[in-house]
Amino acid sequence: MREIRYVDALNKAIREEMIRDGNIFLIGEDIGPLGGTFGVYKDLFREFGEKRVRQTPISESAIIGTAVGAAMTGLRPIAEIMYIDFITTAMDQVINQAAKLSFMSGGNVQMPLVIRTQQGPGTREAAQHSQNLEAWFVHTPGLKVVMPSSPYDAKGLLKSSIRDNSPVIFIEHRLLYFKKGSVPEGEWLVPLGEAEVKKEGNDITVVATSLMVHQALEAAEILSKEISVEVIDPRTLVPLDIEKVIASVKKTGRILILHEAPVRGGIGAEFVRQVTEKAFDYLDSPPRVLGGLNTPIPFSPPLENACVPQVEDIVGMVKEIVKEK
Repeated sequence: MREIRYVDALNKAIREEMIRDGNIFLIGEDIGPLGGTFGVYKDLFREFGEKRVRQTPISESAIIGTAVGAAMTGLRPIAEIMYIDFITTAMDQVINQAAKLSFMSGGNVQMPLVIRTQQGPGTREAAQHSQNLEAWFVHTPGLKVVMPSSPYDAKGLLKSSIRDNSPVIFIEHRLLYFKKGSVPEGEWLVPLGEAEVKKEGNDITVVATSLMVHQALEAAEILSKEISVEVIDPRTLVPLDIEKVIASVKKTGRILILHEAPVRGGIGAEFVRQVTEKAFDYLDSPPRVLGGLNTPIPFSPPLENACVPQVEDIVGMVKEIVKEK
């Protein structure tokens, strides 16, 4: 099976879907001849032209507002918000329009809209370019939320998102863009709402999202001689495959949830709630969440690293939980 980069997997997914369906078009900043800031749209402007690759001014509210209106008419826009931090200027269009119009119209209006964006620290871009905001969208009824961690999932989940008739917030991590992974040729999809067990284990369940999946796997390898760690990637947060997580917890008796976003109000709390409600009698220790500090991300590299979980933090937390009775 060929190995390609995460960014190229996204590019291939978009190109294949644009060839398949003439109603799909792209809209966003710098996506024309440049091919997007991170290269996701490389060569698509040349192949499909300016009618289907719509480069916009710097106005996130205009990008999402236009995409919402287009989706209402039957088109299938893929809108890019270059940094998730700036989706804040389009929250009315996302939260009050895209997420609600199908419900408010009694299903007469569909909203086949994908909003691609990237988030996360690691590139030393400070507080306004390094946030993890997935919990905002998980909290909003009407939106689906996708967070692929591998090139395989990036391609398969993006194709499924494009074909979905609901608005999808498709969140990537820029530190993953140049990571390589196996991606098969041919037509295939990764369904929304299907978690993946990345590594099987018996002593503790670790649920991790996006970049944290790779950190969790590295920590599991370090611990492998003394603790058997099961690593689960939910892949999509809405819909959420909680049953696969519950099945794992019933086997291991322990769970740790990892995410880069601040712990307070983060998605880890939702996992803890559901696991506690559905598998309380199987728990040998309290569910734990390891996430970012409740602080804006600083510019300083050492301080930025201190604000989000590192592999050594995961190793230490897993050891602590396994020792608990």
